[in-house]
Amino acid sequence: MVETKWHINELTEEQLEIRNALAAELGISPLSASLLVTRGLLTAADARAFIRPQLSQLHDPFLMKDMKEAEVRLSAAIAGGERIMIYGDYDVDGTTAVSLVYTFLHSFYDNIDFYIPDRYTEGYGISFQGIDHAKATGCSLIVALDCGIKSVDKVAYAAEHGIDFIICDHHKPGDELPAAVAVLDPQRDDDTYPYKELSGCGVGFKLMQAYAKQHGISFERLRPTMALLAMSIASDIVPITGENRILAHYGLMEVNRNPSLGLRTIMNLAGIAPGRLTVSDLVFKIGPRVNACGRIRSGADAVRLLITEDTEQAKELAQAVEDNNNERKDLDKSIFDEALRQVEQDPERDTKASTVVFSPNWHKGVVGIVASRLTESYYRPTIVLTQGDDGLISGSARSVSDFDIYSAIDSCRDLLTNFGGHDFAAGLSMAPENLDAFKERFEAYVQAHIQDYQKEPQINVDAEIIFADITQQFFRIIQCLEPTGPGNPKPVFVTRGAINYRYSKRVGRSGEHLRLNVTDRSVSEFGSPVFIDGIAFGKGDFAPVLQNGQAVDLCYALEENCYKDHVSIQMMVQDIKKR
Repeated sequence: MVETKWHINELTEEQLEIRNALAAELGISPLSASLLVTRGLLTAADARAFIRPQLSQLHDPFLMKDMKEAEVRLSAAIAGGERIMIYGDYDVDGTTAVSLVYTFLHSFYDNIDFYIPDRYTEGYGISFQGIDHAKATGCSLIVALDCGIKSVDKVAYAAEHGIDFIICDHHKPGDELPAAVAVLDPQRDDDTYPYKELSGCGVGFKLMQAYAKQHGISFERLRPTMALLAMSIASDIVPITGENRILAHYGLMEVNRNPSLGLRTIMNLAGIAPGRLTVSDLVFKIGPRVNACGRIRSGADAVRLLITEDTEQAKELAQAVEDNNNERKDLDKSIFDEALRQVEQDPERDTKASTVVFSPNWHKGVVGIVASRLTESYYRPTIVLTQGDDGLISGSARSVSDFDIYSAIDSCRDLLTNFGGHDFAAGLSMAPENLDAFKERFEAYVQAHIQDYQKEPQINVDAEIIFADITQQFFRIIQCLEPTGPGNPKPVFVTRGAINYRYSKRVGRSGEHLRLNVTDRSVSEFGSPVFIDGIAFGKGDFAPVLQNGQAVDLCYALEENCYKDHVSIQMMVQDIKKR
């Protein structure tokens, strides 16, 4: 396992002057002001604008390439009473996108259907089976969400059967765009849309925004669907900057103010109090449950749950989601253990720059999760592969900081039957006879292109503090930075010499996690010892260290913990080091 380095931020002389001026003008502590400065908020006006994003700052959807063509075709379909299929990928981004578009259109138009491909029989993206289903059910227009940008042959096949496509995607295009009526994708080289980092659900939302604008439909009709946008942005790990930050901010407001029946039912199962859901809850509690549908059974179940208005159906579907998620956890653990053994038994393990593991028996639905966990363990660009019923080897890739894994896979494209994704995550498939050559070529590419700093995990720390610094005012400033995520990271702190205060212990089904209750011997303004609770996922082995009275250094973020009627500040521990 690779040790993580902590890089503690130090302000320049110029930044210190700005910090002090901000602290004085806003009436906050210098420590709080430093969090604003390091995020580029250099004036009180900057800080206030950042803290209070406005819907008026959203870009005109018609700035996106092909948006006019998309809106015209969608309007013609609705005006002509055509049957429309809303088609999406089986992950959180795809299922929320389908749910958003379906919910909005269904509020005034009934002749629509939705379709989620089966991960195992159809694979990722547009499928011939899906198009055949559209034909059989009389659909003449397919709106594809979070997929389709490389489906040149599928779109051509649909056209042969009189079915048009509107593609709403955010993945990198290939050399040729599908011959769809419209291809909405801010990643297109010829698209000058001001913001490039929308999720797939975000692109679908912009299409609905365009339709509403063109037909004089109040934006307020769209606002409830923004809860789904927040789920998408958080779970798909897109940057929470620019337009995404605005959409996530108002989406979280909708989740907490008026969640849909299906979302509210999932929140109940996850133990999330109404009105207090955070981005972290979406990433770690809601997203995995929704994703589990497509991984274990069918992503269509997630859509049914997110769009239902029937209480009994919501309960039944939510319980199925919970069962899927529990099964996913069991599979995740067993496959990760097997993959770990493969890596450990590789005699060339210590000289490699990448990790590629394969077993024909692994469950396809969890290889992406396993790839993420292996990346955390060894901090290398990682690919986890299995074999499907079609005989092809396929799997998921995850990257390390700043390393473009999509380009690495693209360099092996002649060995692949299909691939797609982002700089940091991708999917791919190949014929079995190409596996050894792919491993060799992928490793060679990584060896040639990875930089030294990309070989070591690093946590950027905002400040080294003592627990007495964690006041309510300080925590309110941290909350004002929400929603946080890539591009707008949650503040991270280091505290040295923490010791067990009362009940630090193992938790989790296998004792794999650590519940902390610690003090650093600092005292509050009232002279009492300061202690704080925390949770450290995957750090259960540190329980005996704390219980034996040893001191540790902690690296952590701060979050609000709600249990029954009690609200407190807790640490989300990212790393622990023995002293």
